[in-house]
Amino acid sequence: MKRRWLIFLTLALLFSILPLQASGSNGVSNVYVIPIEGEIGPAVYEYVKSSIIAAEQDPNAVAIIFEIDTYGGRIDSAEKISTVIRRTGLPTISFVNTKAESAGVLLTISADTIVMAPGSTIGSAEPIPNTEKTLSMWTSLLRAVAQEKGRDPELVAATADSAIEIPGVIEKDRLLNLTTGEAKELKFADYVESDYAGILQSTSIEYSNIVEVPIAARVRLAQIVTSSYVAPILLSLGFIGLLIEIFTAGFGVGGTVSFVAFALYFGGAILAGNAGWAVLMVFFVGLILLLIEAFAPGFGIPGVGGLICVIISIIMASNGAVSAIISLLVSFVLTIIAFILILKYAPRSKHFDRIILGTQLKKEEGYSSTGKYSQYIGQEGIVITYLRPAGTIDVDGEILDVISEGAFIEVGSRVKVAKVEGRRIIVKKIN
Repeated sequence: MKRRWLIFLTLALLFSILPLQASGSNGVSNVYVIPIEGEIGPAVYEYVKSSIIAAEQDPNAVAIIFEIDTYGGRIDSAEKISTVIRRTGLPTISFVNTKAESAGVLLTISADTIVMAPGSTIGSAEPIPNTEKTLSMWTSLLRAVAQEKGRDPELVAATADSAIEIPGVIEKDRLLNLTTGEAKELKFADYVESDYAGILQSTSIEYSNIVEVPIAARVRLAQIVTSSYVAPILLSLGFIGLLIEIFTAGFGVGGTVSFVAFALYFGGAILAGNAGWAVLMVFFVGLILLLIEAFAPGFGIPGVGGLICVIISIIMASNGAVSAIISLLVSFVLTIIAFILILKYAPRSKHFDRIILGTQLKKEEGYSSTGKYSQYIGQEGIVITYLRPAGTIDVDGEILDVISEGAFIEVGSRVKVAKVEGRRIIVKKIN
């Protein structure tokens, strides 16, 4: 009798627990929507990766929709995003809403299911630069992912390689770019839907909530700053401002522009996850060495070390050595061009008098030399602080604040007072 009661109680307990477990597992079903917008880069990769991790940690998550609207971007970042999409254990859906061009093609085919909104396009995935090595690597990657996801590898590769000809689909020497209707007809896209409800109904995914993951402001900022177009411009502004600051006395516009540009560049790299505080330390060491060089004649070990540290920090803050070198080359060229233009046109602007002496204080305009300073005209002195172009000289034991005629003059050099304009004593080096 006791055994029968024990069996009865055990069965009653089991039947009471099972409904609770069933209701707990079916009560909430979350579908995560992760938008992928703008230029594909390090910031987008970090955002997508963290969003996927958040979805995977949700026990009620049943699927992820990647809403794609991009003209493409960096291949290395696209490859990393593709990897994290393919590695997740949750069902994945690519929803091409407007466009998936270039690197966006790889992201699209990385999901289990492809859905396109009416009026959207996908394709034109030719790499830049389109070298034989880069093209071969890129098309091989597209083919591999297509095969993994059960899609036509030649159709996918034709979006990147114009040498591929598919009769009835694409001619030779043209890149494949498909509209929504064409993609559906060629079975490139699985479904055509315009909203999340239609997508989930077509894919037979039962859900109770749609969780849209917002793109944080810091991600958008990092996405802009680490852009392949913006990063070289920021570096150029940083270098140009630094050069202007070196050739002018005090801390002015050049230093401010340089500080803001480098702060945006390295700040974006930190937000994108490419750099840490160690990179900033290397950069600041480089700046300190360059400042030391600014107070020393010629160009020696501090200057070389400073340049090396700055270049290394920029490479460390980039997502890859190749992209860093390209950004540096572009920024150096832009810096040289800008500095040449500044030297050429600065004399015509009063705003650049601190760089090159262009303003003349004429008597006709109401200026006159004071007797105190005009007496030094023709006298010689010794430079006691570097003239960049402003500095000080010693004339018979008297210290004078002077300005050179736009040239750098080293300490110990002999100079001659050429003229006096108002309160400015202008000197030139005696050879």
